[in-house]
Amino acid sequence: MITRVLTVAGSDSGGGAGIQADLKTMLALGVHGMSVLTAVTAQNSLGVQGAWELPVDAVRAQYRSVVDDIGVQAVKTGMLSSAELVETVAELISGTDAPAVVDPVGVSKHGDPLLAASALDSVRTRLLPVATVATPNLDEVTQLTGVRAESEQDLRRAAAAVLEFGPRWVLIKGGHLSGDAVDLLTDGSEEHLLRAPRYDNRHTHGTGCTLASAIACGLARGRSVPEAVTAAKAYVTGAIAAGFALGAGIGPVDHGWALRRDTP
Repeated sequence: MITRVLTVAGSDSGGGAGIQADLKTMLALGVHGMSVLTAVTAQNSLGVQGAWELPVDAVRAQYRSVVDDIGVQAVKTGMLSSAELVETVAELISGTDAPAVVDPVGVSKHGDPLLAASALDSVRTRLLPVATVATPNLDEVTQLTGVRAESEQDLRRAAAAVLEFGPRWVLIKGGHLSGDAVDLLTDGSEEHLLRAPRYDNRHTHGTGCTLASAIACGLARGRSVPEAVTAAKAYVTGAIAAGFALGAGIGPVDHGWALRRDTP
């Protein structure tokens, strides 16, 4: 049977991030993507103009519908805007026998808040403990732990702070630092420093969603966490390099870059 991955996230009407980015990534990496919609956003290259959270019962029904019939081999979470949604999704994941990649989305690429302040404690105490891999960027690390990482040397301290909340592994994304794009993957004892060149391309909308989804694809195929993260980092690096202008603001990464690489 084909490999199946479920994303639990919000919709991006502009198609660059959220559910749309997740499903494009899954298609590009050869798995069957399925979705649980948590919110609908009015969003384009300039930012988020509006967001509407779905009822918890609708989220739960979507999840059960997919998992109970089709089954999943990995779950990825994205935008979960309220404490009630965070706690519901954490409960669903804890009862699912599959690895979970938690992208603790706090703000959009444009700086628009996507997580209520009242939900932060639920992310810390309910969602992170059920994560196989948590993938916060540096702003999200600060939001969750108070730790501010300003250099590559700070990444280990940031990772330790997130690991205290219980994820098995944490990937601290150092993309906001200067120099190479350096991420730290660790479970508290084993460490992997993942380095990639930084491309002079501002069209990076959807980077975090894409990376987390790619990790979930690797885990669903049975790869170890370091193997899945390394492969996902290579995929998203290519997608960033190929990111393209769309609208008047920040365009998306190119999810299909590898598929089109040899196309005239």
